[in-house]
Amino acid sequence: MEAQVKTIGSSGQISLGKEYAGRPVLIEEIEQGVWLIKTARIIPDSEMWMHEEPAKSRIEKAIKWAEKQKAKESDLGALSEKIG
Repeated sequence: MEAQVKTIGSSGQISLGKEYAGRPVLIEEIEQGVWLIKTARIIPDSEMWMHEEPAKSRIEKAIKWAEKQKAKESDLGALSEKIG
């Protein structure tokens, strides 16, 4: 990407373009007047546990298992007896 010249408006805002409208971004000030801007995805606090151990490894293991298994119809009668 070529360098672009942008002007920071009187309210302190700068436009990055419509393709980024509504996207969350991380902004790091590397040094005075130098910023690194990265698009980001935000994980809600209530879902963070899925991205931390031990849940992360368990979920990955379950996904790998499910990918290898052939789908089959459940026997609801047998399941009912197990929990009944």
